[in-house]
Amino acid sequence: MRQYLGVDLTPLRVSREYRQLYVAGLITAVGSQATYVTIPYQLKVLTHSPLEVGALGLFELVPLVVFGLYGGVLADRMDRRRLIITMELLLMIATTAVLVNALLAHPQVWVLYADAVVAAAVSSLQRPSIEALNQSFVPHDLQRAASTLANVRYTTASIIGPALGGLVAVGAGPGVVYGANLVTFALSLRLLSGLTRQIAPTTVETSDAVALRAGVRFLRSRPDIVGTYVIDLLAMTFAFPVAMLPFVAERYHDSYALSLLYSALPAGALIFTLLSRWTSHVHHYGRAVIASAAAWGLGIALFGAGSSLWLVMLGLVIAGGADSLSGIFRSTMWNESITPDMRGRMAGMEMISYSLGPTAGQFRAGVMAAWTTLRFSLTFGGLACTGSVGLVGAALPSLWRFDARSDPHVAAVRARRALEEGS
Repeated sequence: MRQYLGVDLTPLRVSREYRQLYVAGLITAVGSQATYVTIPYQLKVLTHSPLEVGALGLFELVPLVVFGLYGGVLADRMDRRRLIITMELLLMIATTAVLVNALLAHPQVWVLYADAVVAAAVSSLQRPSIEALNQSFVPHDLQRAASTLANVRYTTASIIGPALGGLVAVGAGPGVVYGANLVTFALSLRLLSGLTRQIAPTTVETSDAVALRAGVRFLRSRPDIVGTYVIDLLAMTFAFPVAMLPFVAERYHDSYALSLLYSALPAGALIFTLLSRWTSHVHHYGRAVIASAAAWGLGIALFGAGSSLWLVMLGLVIAGGADSLSGIFRSTMWNESITPDMRGRMAGMEMISYSLGPTAGQFRAGVMAAWTTLRFSLTFGGLACTGSVGLVGAALPSLWRFDARSDPHVAAVRARRALEEGS
């Protein structure tokens, strides 16, 4: 039974650099998740408008695309450690701005929108380097274990951060949440500064534009990888519910409802992740991604149609669990089959797919809720997600056939990593 349940901690034991990066990421994520739920809550208090809350996503669209692509190029050309630390400092400055705004007698709405733009741009520049470092710090045969650990980190932070953020924002005010986030940035920077391993540039292209075009050519040669991006983009665009949670919570008139709803998605993800060792026996990653994304949509549909708080939470738990499994298989597929010299650029494109989707999704949910009803917006979105990812699976046979045991790209990356680790 132990070979099917639990989490493999080996990557944390064998790599000091990975361990430091992991803990720093956990600390930052807790504070950032608290701020992530506090900003729409504060915007709701100031505007009382689902459309204006949903519009946060619209402001993030352009910086996510532009800086996500460029961040991927930089990750393959620069010192990744230095880039990560610089972006962490910029995120700290942006959080200071919303803290100052929250302390004003009359906080300004435009500051929250401006922060969304800046945070999206800076995070987009930083994230590809983090993903590329994760791949390089962990041996090839431990990539699946590292993907599972990444889910544990993300879901743990997504439970603690939103739960505390929701409670503190309502009880003590948004400013307290933003101040606590500054403390988490300071702790994370201390850990990141202790990373001693330097990553030299791996790309051979002569300019950023040439490097980006090379990344696009690589992606065009891999329709299976494109399929994972498209599926995640569709799943989040149609069925991302987080921005609407404050409005769903109003149905129940309970002081704890918002905190419970914010915690349900990551709680489901954490439960499924902690019981996910069985995924090591699954080798058709593409089929697993398709099935998981379809289950996510059904969970969100149950969430939207549910009448009681506990039924609504059950839908979110199911969706969160399905999303965590999709994340494990997508990340493992990427790290096992994308060469190290392309990993940064592909991480930039990955980040666009899994960041652009929620951004577009919260805008879609807000617009549809304003035009129809909140219940219809959420239920329709979940069902549309399930149907659309099924169509993608049918349209991309290379994704459906992907088998890590026989895929030539996986074999090539394994051989290259073995040569690098042996030198």
